[in-house]
Amino acid sequence: MSAVPTELASWSHPPWLREFAVEEGHAWIFVLKSLLAFYLAAWLTMVFQLEQPATTMITVAIVMHPQSGTVLAKSFYRALGTCTGSLFGVLLMAAFPQQRELFLLSMSIWVALCAGGAVLYRNFTSYGFVLAGYTAFIVVLPAIDHPTAVFDSAVARVSEVMLGIIVSGLVSDVVLPMRLRDLLRRISREHYQHFIDFARGSLGGAIPRADMEKAHLRFVRAAVQIEDLRSSVIFEDPEVRARSSRMQLLNLRYMAAATSFQSLHHLINRLQRSNHPRTAAALIKLYAPIGEALSPAPTEKPIPRLLATRLEACEAKLPALAAELREDLRQDPNLLLEFDSGTTLVRRFAAELRDFTSLEASLRETQGVAGGSVERVDFKRANDYASPLIAIVRTFFTMATLSIFWIETGWTFGLSALLLATVFSGLLATSPSPLVATANTWVAYAVGLVAAYFVVFELMPGSDGFVMLILVTAPLLALGPYLTTRNATLPGVGAGYSLGFAYILALKNPMVYAPERFLNDSIAALFGLMMSGAAFMIIPTVIGTQWLRRRQLVQLRRQVVFAATAPMDGILYRFESVNRDLYQQIVQFTRPGSEESRVLFAWALAVHDGGRAVIELRQDMLHEGLPPPVRESMQHAVNALADLYDAPDSARWTAADSAVDQAITLTTQTLPQARASCQPALADLLQLRTALRDDESALAPYIVKTAEIAHAP
Repeated sequence: MSAVPTELASWSHPPWLREFAVEEGHAWIFVLKSLLAFYLAAWLTMVFQLEQPATTMITVAIVMHPQSGTVLAKSFYRALGTCTGSLFGVLLMAAFPQQRELFLLSMSIWVALCAGGAVLYRNFTSYGFVLAGYTAFIVVLPAIDHPTAVFDSAVARVSEVMLGIIVSGLVSDVVLPMRLRDLLRRISREHYQHFIDFARGSLGGAIPRADMEKAHLRFVRAAVQIEDLRSSVIFEDPEVRARSSRMQLLNLRYMAAATSFQSLHHLINRLQRSNHPRTAAALIKLYAPIGEALSPAPTEKPIPRLLATRLEACEAKLPALAAELREDLRQDPNLLLEFDSGTTLVRRFAAELRDFTSLEASLRETQGVAGGSVERVDFKRANDYASPLIAIVRTFFTMATLSIFWIETGWTFGLSALLLATVFSGLLATSPSPLVATANTWVAYAVGLVAAYFVVFELMPGSDGFVMLILVTAPLLALGPYLTTRNATLPGVGAGYSLGFAYILALKNPMVYAPERFLNDSIAALFGLMMSGAAFMIIPTVIGTQWLRRRQLVQLRRQVVFAATAPMDGILYRFESVNRDLYQQIVQFTRPGSEESRVLFAWALAVHDGGRAVIELRQDMLHEGLPPPVRESMQHAVNALADLYDAPDSARWTAADSAVDQAITLTTQTLPQARASCQPALADLLQLRTALRDDESALAPYIVKTAEIAHAP
């Protein structure tokens, strides 16, 4: 069932008005669903005679999202974090029932570690760490002066939170659901079609560097976006859950094919720049059948199964065509070597593209069917430990400072300040602009407090019954979910308003009206949020900073070291996914078209080319027929390349170039006696040498010009 009204979806004039109407339709559907979840959760809390309906409503405010799959994913990790935090809170209270200082010290360490975990693990796993941190506080706060009541408090808080999670997931999944499944399917097919079109449109062989940069960025974003969506959709759709492994494999085949595609075209570009047009032209002719296979007749639909069949037929033609084109280059041995290297890339790309289209066809043809077993792969994420460590220090500093302040002053409402600081220290730890987010959230939270004050002390006392509760609170409560749909332009405002309103509304069973408590709680909450923001001023975030981007660039560069040293089992998929995740992390904070962006792109291409060639070379080195001296020379070349990418300089470039050149010489000499084992490895070595000597690559500043190197292709 679609959440978009049919009339809006089919309305076509004028376009801007149609877009506005569709966007507003989505927004108000989300508002209505949020209100339904709010009041259903509050009603059930009262029916079950739980103590604090406000806790359930706050849970709904945090969990609700326009996409149902996102709600279910958040709910899963919230439930996991809630149970973990509650268990830790109970154990901590049992360990230090009367030692308040030790209790607060231990709690500060726990919350700090959870904030670090939230930064280290992105997506909804991060959310689980945040919940594990502040749920411990929620559980123990009501019982901090009565340790014997902590277990009852934990049971009540977990029950309220779990009820909010269940209601949010039920409402989101049943009432006008907006399926992430449909979004995943559409985006996945869009990226598939873009890649096929791009490969088809590259019959000329050479692609301008600017176009390749844009294509690479799109390839990277596509891989990361599809994985993010898949990891959420599995919570809402059993079909997608059953086919999750196949979708991961499809994404990783897409990445592998994209890398081979880029390596091939970089080789052609290099050959053209180094005055080897005949070799480049021969490779373009060898590539042409792939473009033709991707271009069926107008009467045939370019469906994946058809393209897979045509690519399989194309693969069978490539060896004969390669032999024919090779004859024209036989006069120059250097040209033959470069052509053989390019031939290996063309055939590898054709095979990977065929595998990619074949799996895409399988997924489309087996809708509703799990399909057979496939190779299990995982999309590996890249992490830098500096950001989590800084988050741990900052959060501990915040919590320890507020704990000391509370103990020394004896402030009755100091625990409320501690709670809000705990919540937002974790939630904002992953933000690249925490000060802006804190300011927006603080203002929105204050507005939510004022709105709740008006409702609690002006409207609610004169009302009676649950229906009247809805009538007097819904108009102002609806503002929070609506602002949440504008999070791109007003980050943190919707969440801040909703949390402030629900927290200070403080629905209880039975309801209590206490203006002095309202004012003190409000001051404490705003003070806690302000202290959280102050901590970000004293110990700024490093997310998105140039310092962190430099660290991540080093980490990206050292992916070639990983390719050269990691165990071979599953190395290709780990290499491809981590590369893209790292590039995506860096590029999202890099200004397009800037010098930094160009340097990043150059290193990304160098790492993709060099790392993939190293992996293929190591795979070929496992061939039993490879003579030991040749294998040793290849291993020496691999080690030298790892040293170069680990800490690039001219001396290491010279050592790597010399090692690769020696390996090529020895392999070439051995080729007549062991062609089957040496030919594939020789192609990889030639690709590595060409990449090393590319005067437009990221390694260009370290190239040492010699007469021999300048003469070589």
